[in-house]
Amino acid sequence: MSLRPASLDDAPALGTILSDWIDETVWMPRLHSRAEDRGFVEGLIRDAEVWTDETRSGFVARSGEEVPALYLAPGARGRGLGAELLNAARTRRESLGLWTFQANSRAVAFYLREGFTEAHRTEGDNAEGLPDIRLIWRRAP
Repeated sequence: MSLRPASLDDAPALGTILSDWIDETVWMPRLHSRAEDRGFVEGLIRDAEVWTDETRSGFVARSGEEVPALYLAPGARGRGLGAELLNAARTRRESLGLWTFQANSRAVAFYLREGFTEAHRTEGDNAEGLPDIRLIWRRAP
């Protein structure tokens, strides 16, 4: 797999990955339109570091030490792309933090396998009103 920085030309495809995940996830409320999801991804591309693969099957965003987004298309899940994207986000960083929903057991298991540890839980202090988990990764000395 070959990763590259995402450009604004990638925003429609990457926004679709985010929107499709929301639509397929029964416990996730839809708070924004598909156009707003695309706008969110455009903002990430403008304001953060965003990587994708050559087929635009997934993307990760890093803003400083924070990972505000990592999403994969259904056909790309379980094939190593998520780990590769996460490794791109770890580049030149000693630590990373992110939030994921407690109900997203697949994501929680992935991040724990990737060396993240749980730092904090909330009962839903987010726009979606869903319980979430703060996860932290620190580079080994």
